[in-house]
Amino acid sequence: MTLLSLRPSNCCRTVGKRTHTYLLHNRPRVLRIILQTPLPYFLQMGLWDSFLNWLRSLFFKQEMELSLVGLQDAGKTSLVNSIATGGYSEDMIPTVGFNMRKVTKGNVTIKLWDLGGQRRFRSMWERYCRGVTAILYVVDAADRDSIPITRTELHDLLTKPSLNGIPLLVLGNKIDKSQALTKQALVDQLGLDTIKDRELCCYMISCKESINIDMVMDWLIKHSKTAT
Repeated sequence: MTLLSLRPSNCCRTVGKRTHTYLLHNRPRVLRIILQTPLPYFLQMGLWDSFLNWLRSLFFKQEMELSLVGLQDAGKTSLVNSIATGGYSEDMIPTVGFNMRKVTKGNVTIKLWDLGGQRRFRSMWERYCRGVTAILYVVDAADRDSIPITRTELHDLLTKPSLNGIPLLVLGNKIDKSQALTKQALVDQLGLDTIKDRELCCYMISCKESINIDMVMDWLIKHSKTAT
């Protein structure tokens, strides 16, 4: 095995899971190759950060805790199911209060709080967002009439001192529908450009058609933390 074959992009692009399994079962050999490689090579090739992240994913368990918030019928439970199973199931029954689900993806364990979006449950959002790794704010991008209240609830939530600095991932769901807003329109109408006190990212997704769910997973894994 050459050093080049251990580059993360090659591993992911060529044989994916089989390569990952091989590396897990041959850790001493992998480490030996890496330790025998001069540090300047990594720096010159711009590989150092990639290798650190890659090694962390191989040798350490990671964990994260997320809260999914948003108005009713935005598709929060469908997103939880997409993350957990890769499949789609329509939200037939609105979440009452909250549901908690724990999902394991490779070395990453994700604890998901799925919070009810009806008016009577919104006061509890802050409580279940305290101390989480990230907040996922799910928006029905096809329900244009709900956007003003969606914006108000989002900005009210972010004013809570206990949530300062927690990364925010805004997800415009249901883009498989013809009336769905564009990403720029959603950003503008939610006033996302005015949020400056935390890391913020916005993706347009469809749980039903599995559009950009992989991007959501990549973002989540990037923000996971090593378990102690």
